[in-house]
Amino acid sequence: MGKGFLFVRRKKIAIVSIILLIAGSYSLLFFQQNIAEQNIRDSLFLAHKNNQIEITKALSEHVSADLQLVAAILQGLSDSIYLQQGELYGDRVGNLVGERFNQINNITKIDGLFVADNNNIITHNKVSEGQRSFVNIDISLRDYVNETRSTLNPVFSNGFKGIDGTHKIALTSPIINRDNGEYIGMVGVEIPSVDFFARYGNVYNIDSRFLVSYDRDSNYISTPRTNFLGMSLFSDEVQRFFNHNDIQNKYYQDVFNGRLFGGFAVYDFGTGERLNTGHPVSVDGKSKYFVFLITPTASVYSDIDKTLLEERSKFYMLIAGITTAIVILVLFLIKLNSILNEQINRRTKDLEESNKRLNIANEQLNINDTMQKEFINIAAHELRTPTQAISGNLELIKMTYIPSIFETSLIGRVDIRKELERLAKDEDRLHDFAYGLVSTYRNAQRLEKLVNDILDTSRIEGNRLELHKESFDMNEEIQNVIKDIHNRNSLSSLHGNSSDPIDIVFEPQEYPVIVSADKVRIFEALSNLINNAIKFSNNKPITISAKRLQKNEIGSIKSNHSAESMDRENIRDNTDEEVVMVSIKDSGIGIDSEILPRLFTKFATKSYQGTGLGLYIVKNIIETHGGQIWAENNKDGKGATFYFTLPLTK
Repeated sequence: MGKGFLFVRRKKIAIVSIILLIAGSYSLLFFQQNIAEQNIRDSLFLAHKNNQIEITKALSEHVSADLQLVAAILQGLSDSIYLQQGELYGDRVGNLVGERFNQINNITKIDGLFVADNNNIITHNKVSEGQRSFVNIDISLRDYVNETRSTLNPVFSNGFKGIDGTHKIALTSPIINRDNGEYIGMVGVEIPSVDFFARYGNVYNIDSRFLVSYDRDSNYISTPRTNFLGMSLFSDEVQRFFNHNDIQNKYYQDVFNGRLFGGFAVYDFGTGERLNTGHPVSVDGKSKYFVFLITPTASVYSDIDKTLLEERSKFYMLIAGITTAIVILVLFLIKLNSILNEQINRRTKDLEESNKRLNIANEQLNINDTMQKEFINIAAHELRTPTQAISGNLELIKMTYIPSIFETSLIGRVDIRKELERLAKDEDRLHDFAYGLVSTYRNAQRLEKLVNDILDTSRIEGNRLELHKESFDMNEEIQNVIKDIHNRNSLSSLHGNSSDPIDIVFEPQEYPVIVSADKVRIFEALSNLINNAIKFSNNKPITISAKRLQKNEIGSIKSNHSAESMDRENIRDNTDEEVVMVSIKDSGIGIDSEILPRLFTKFATKSYQGTGLGLYIVKNIIETHGGQIWAENNKDGKGATFYFTLPLTK
């Protein structure tokens, strides 16, 4: 009796001990899983937050670059010869306004481009289809008009509501006579603010990450909550909606007041927690607008929560099965612990992979940011150099050779005639005068090429590069390009502005090589490649060839080239289509090994001059025609060779 009682008692103690052990084990497992889930949630949120901060910064720089490009076009219009002469009416100004309107529309959609005189009366108003034109309308009541006139500087306006009820922003540039500083009028554009910022992010749906923009007075200029457009963030109505959230308000004030560039804030004003990252849109170091990316944190956690819920359900099912047998339960808990550790390790590896991908994306953003800044610096230098040369030449003509050239009176015209007669009699001064004109012409062509390269790049990236094909002989086209280059070099040499002419060797095919292509674009591509070879040739001969071959022979030719310069997708082409292969070979310094892998990408250059867009444009011209392009350093270590192919006309 006593032994049985002790056995039962011991059994109960053992059962209670096992139950307590199981309960302790359950508690430990639950605690361990909660820690793992929280660590994963925290890590993913941190990665998302850092990524969103970088995206916001890149977005603000993209907006700033587009606004500066529009402002540069407006500045160029205000500096045009017609407007500088006070010619604010007429067809010539209208045509010029139309051209600039189309250029700006290639950057962003605008409602209209206008010219106003010094009485604030609109003289020209080019508008989009469906918009109303406001010619001969007094716009003195518009704030940005008065600001432009009072500051005599370009203006990036605050948001305002147009006559059509659309919320807009305006960019203006004053027309100031460069000779006497007289205010002539202004040019400007009105941009629908919501449509403008919609190009950079979601401005319509608050259930996912969305973009909100403000002007300098903290007024909304784009937001999914359209009833707030035009209202101040700190107005009573808006603050009541956000329940006067202190965290939110402090973050916005820090960004608006310049105390914080970037950063983040997490807050909940009653409709769910939000992650907010903001950055000013700066032009010339001054904040013109502010952009904020706002993400509901629920959307950040939704995917991971789904995965964690599935894993949690499995865990509960395992626990329920374990309770059926104590022994099996203990063994199974050991195994489960191993499984959980495995899952944690796998999750950790997945997280590390995600972090690696994010780091790569961040590095790419930094590379793009650096490339964009380098391009802006290069473009500024490329614009400044010919502009200063043109300005200096014209000033020299005015001061030294024909002082009366800018006189408009009858006496001035008589003086010009006399000065020209004296100039014609002095051979040395006449030669210097001709040199100045040639220099001005050459620098104007350089400016035109830079603008065309930028516009072509915009067309390429927007898939708007158009071709106007015709049939022509590639032999003749190459000869025409060589002749054009020789003519330009001869003109430069005539005025003491070039070294010895480069010898360009080309032996045309015996029979015509007929292609169907855009003759102007192929001329442009050939000129770019040949001039590029000349620039790096060290005054050594350039050799050009054009050969007919089967398309399936290209792979064997490319297989002898470096891997970096090959287009591997095209090596698989086994068709027997006939093509012409053009090669341009120089004996110069060759292609830098760092540049070679990205030779045909944007801004790929180590040259002291040029924007790095030329080969990128050439590549797209050739590939749009269905051809291929590649390059290699010559095997003898002297110079490089560029190749491209075009289909022959059947």
